Amino acid sequence: MARRASRFGRGRKKATVFDIDITSLLDILTILLVFLLQSYNSSGVVINVPKEIELPRSSSETLNNFGVNVQVSKTQIWVDDTEVVNTEIPDDQLFDEGGRRIVPLYNELVKIKETIKQSEKLSPQAKKFSGIANLVVDKSLKYSYLKRVMYTCAAAGFKEFKFVVLTQGN
Repeated sequence: MARRASRFGRGRKKATVFDIDITSLLDILTILLVFLLQSYNSSGVVINVPKEIELPRSSSETLNNFGVNVQVSKTQIWVDDTEVVNTEIPDDQLFDEGGRRIVPLYNELVKIKETIKQSEKLSPQAKKFSGIANLVVDKSLKYSYLKRVMYTCAAAGFKEFKFVVLTQGN
């Protein structure tokens, strides 16, 4: 009998209670949270590219530049997603200063510049006028036309240019 009891006793084990130490788990979650918060970029620039524009490719790094977005295709120009130039405008109304400045683009950029300057005066927390123009240009556009766009932007007070391109991975 003693043998039988010992045989049955061996098979049965006492239920062990596991104490879970959640301190290390909380440490890992805290470190993960801090890492994700630091790597999150809330100041990224979002630019809508019209379907008429095919961007050139580049291996450069992404830079966040706040400024006015000037989007140029062969037939249209947009400023901050608002169309200001299309092919329906005759050339005599489109250009001035010897064909160097694009009038509707200039007028829109000056209006935006004045709006930013007025908001600077009214509120000290308002974003300051940077003079940056983010150029979203179709890769097949001729350089002579791009030169006109850049001249117009500079004449309106946007003298720093940032070209928007696609990275090699996209």
